[in-house]
Amino acid sequence: MTAEPSVAPMTLTTVVASTRPGRVGRSVADWFTTRAAECEHFDSHTVDLRELDLPFFDEPHPPALRQYTRDHTRQWSRIVEASDAFVFVTPEYNGGFPAPLKNAWDYLVVEWQHKPAAFVSYGGVSAGTRAVQMGKQVVANLRMLPIGPTVSIPFVGELVEDGVFRPGKIHEAAAEQVLDELVRTAQVMRRLRAGAY
Repeated sequence: MTAEPSVAPMTLTTVVASTRPGRVGRSVADWFTTRAAECEHFDSHTVDLRELDLPFFDEPHPPALRQYTRDHTRQWSRIVEASDAFVFVTPEYNGGFPAPLKNAWDYLVVEWQHKPAAFVSYGGVSAGTRAVQMGKQVVANLRMLPIGPTVSIPFVGELVEDGVFRPGKIHEAAAEQVLDELVRTAQVMRRLRAGAY
């Protein structure tokens, strides 16, 4: 990594968007989280939306008020609040991202703000790229910073053996670019959130 390290490691949260049985998203996310753990600038961990099991948004108050009434919302709020950067691992469903991912975004507002967002997408020939383009619009509206580099994995089924994603050199190189950019932007945006600018 080329950026200077922060005073303390930043928290990078990789979010698994797909919740369906038979998904490959968790194996892709596990690879990326392991890869990110090699970066000295980040404490890296995974949040699986299937395990988090958020119901469809069920808070009586607008999320911008942060007047949460549900334990699952408070738990999700704590996770997002404590994170300095995000990687969303997503397939493409009918030209867009999965509903559980949009639902997870919609639960919160303030906790997302001024944090960088990256995408790792997978699928068939399109590699989930249309889901990423739609997702960038949503996170930008949440006042996150969607970074340019992405990891796109076409024909992902050919790269999963016994439930383990086997990346090629192109995926490893793309992950390096994503992490490099996340380090730079997360450091700046951490200072921004602290009022240093």
